[in-house]
Amino acid sequence: MDLSPIWLTLKLAGITTLLLLLIGLPFAWWLSRGRSFIKLIIEAIITMPLVLPPSVLGFYLLLAFSPQHGLGKWLHDTFDVQLVFSFPGLILASVIYSMPFMVGPVKSALQQIPASFAEASYTLGKTEWQTFRYVLLPNIKPSLLTATVLTFAHTLGEFGVVLMIGGNIPGVTRVASIAVYDLVEKMDYASANNYSLILFSITFILVMTVFIFNKYQAKGPLA
Repeated sequence: MDLSPIWLTLKLAGITTLLLLLIGLPFAWWLSRGRSFIKLIIEAIITMPLVLPPSVLGFYLLLAFSPQHGLGKWLHDTFDVQLVFSFPGLILASVIYSMPFMVGPVKSALQQIPASFAEASYTLGKTEWQTFRYVLLPNIKPSLLTATVLTFAHTLGEFGVVLMIGGNIPGVTRVASIAVYDLVEKMDYASANNYSLILFSITFILVMTVFIFNKYQAKGPLA
């Protein structure tokens, strides 16, 4: 069994989750502070991958990343970087596709923290960053873990977007979901089942970890 699609999938999910932790946390914090029309528009755009068909999102990302159009053309002409049919392209597409799974839960959790927590921190002379890092984040641990695991698991299962952007290049863009689809088309159900079982097991362990952690946090150690 060729395990390269599994390792490539784990690599893609890990990098995507790390990038979204770095980007999504401050972004969720900014969105959680007050309301404005601009924030509503941005939040709507971030949320759209939840409801858009992956093929539609993948199509528009393919146009944007293409060396003949938009961002892809600028990157190709300026830095000789090609996003389509490349692993960096998969990463960027995955960050866009999985962003609502990171931003949404964190934003909701931050909005539920009483404003007095941050006000008390400011009164003690803490900066906004120190307040976010040492006061707000420790109070949303369950939501943060949930967002992290959902982002990782969602990236593991990506199909439509990664197929449109990356194609099916072994060792480069052939992630596990693409490998399963390819094997089913070849009627190699035994091999497809092997990949599917690995993905199922990883996802189940991740989801159970979240449930156990949240139950532990809410009620103490499991009986």
